[in-house]
Amino acid sequence: MSIADIKKTFEQKSARSIESFKSELQKIRTGRAHPGILDQVHVEYYGSMVSISQVANVSLLDARTISVQPWEKGMGPKIEKAIRESDLGLNPSSQGELLRVPMPALNEERRRDLTKVVRGAGEDARIAVRNLRRDANDQAKKLLKDKAISEDDERRSLDEVQKLTDRVIAEIDRLVQSKEAEILAV
Repeated sequence: MSIADIKKTFEQKSARSIESFKSELQKIRTGRAHPGILDQVHVEYYGSMVSISQVANVSLLDARTISVQPWEKGMGPKIEKAIRESDLGLNPSSQGELLRVPMPALNEERRRDLTKVVRGAGEDARIAVRNLRRDANDQAKKLLKDKAISEDDERRSLDEVQKLTDRVIAEIDRLVQSKEAEILAV
């Protein structure tokens, strides 16, 4: 393993951490509707649990309403029940075959709670990146111990990993700020 391999591994793992954090942020409901919010809701379909997007067309009617159009007629009530029983706090209404899922407006207290959740998720992502940094630094120190690299190379590696870490953490902070602004926007 070389310094380039250490950097490459760190970059790949930190990119996965950011993607994971972004998907975590998408699950946090804001006042605006987006079809991805129903991705974690599963419904029984011929004996197995599947995502709603696999049994229905999920789209936006307007900024605060999601429409769910089941592909099979019998799935409407099951999808409606699954959405209602999810922990999203949504109340779908059935209009024939079409389900309308209005996004309720958030009150101030709920907005504050959601910003705390976002900050907590951001801190978890930062911790994950710091752990990746520690692992990369440990690998560089091991290479130095095994005499595979010089002390200067080790120092350079540690500095490069720190710069990458700073960049990734800045990206996480930017994502946290934008999500907080989205939540607090009335």
